[in-house]
Amino acid sequence: MNRIAIVGSGGAGKSTFSRELAALTGLPVVHLDRHYWQPGWIETPVEKWREIQSKLIAGENWIADGNYYRTFDLRFGRADTVIVLAFSRYLCLFRAFSRTIRNYGKPIQSDGCPERFELEFYRWIWNFPKTVLPELYSILDSYGNKLEVIKLETPKQAKYYLESLGRL
Repeated sequence: MNRIAIVGSGGAGKSTFSRELAALTGLPVVHLDRHYWQPGWIETPVEKWREIQSKLIAGENWIADGNYYRTFDLRFGRADTVIVLAFSRYLCLFRAFSRTIRNYGKPIQSDGCPERFELEFYRWIWNFPKTVLPELYSILDSYGNKLEVIKLETPKQAKYYLESLGRL
């Protein structure tokens, strides 16, 4: 594992998982949200984002944490491993809402982007298992055996996975 893409619903804990995985593997982490969101929660235009992301994952060793459907091809085309955090929508909503309460007004995801209550974001989390996951798995299937896909469905599975790496 040298190039790892971490994907999953908002609130699944992708950033935390990525940091813990980095501590075990020594791989550098690229938190995609920090590069995508411009101050004031302004989205980076797609073509510019593809250019930025291509540079971020140009190296031989990385962990890229984030979704960004329109650039899955960039990451999955370079990755050797994709870890899907497929936790329940209830857990993800609880975590996202808790993060918002804890950090309200603080720029957690990206500089100039204060944490806020955003109904659209919570809707996206709620719909993630039915709208995003099936499409994500279809995309991953198209890579055949070129990618190792690790699906973790509970925080306990994620913990055991990280612990197993620590024992290697």
